[in-house]
Amino acid sequence: MTDVTKATEPIDLIRVSLSERVFVKLRGDRELRGVLHAYDGHMNMVLSDVEETIYVVDVHELTNESVVRTVRRNVEMLFVRGDGVVLVAPPSR
Repeated sequence: MTDVTKATEPIDLIRVSLSERVFVKLRGDRELRGVLHAYDGHMNMVLSDVEETIYVVDVHELTNESVVRTVRRNVEMLFVRGDGVVLVAPPSR
């Protein structure tokens, strides 16, 4: 029996992802990919080796056309406040 089959609550899927890379979608068109070190019931998390992707929508002043820019940055260690978390995806198995 694998750890995933022992999950009895949704948060158990996060528990089995400790020390593994996870995908976290945040409010405000932000995404994180990093190694999960800690979490709590409020979905506060500590991630390391994080790649943050921010999608910025710029509107051209003359044509009113929307242009989506992607901004990326790497962060060594990051605390994520749980109230901004929309989705957490464990690594593919």
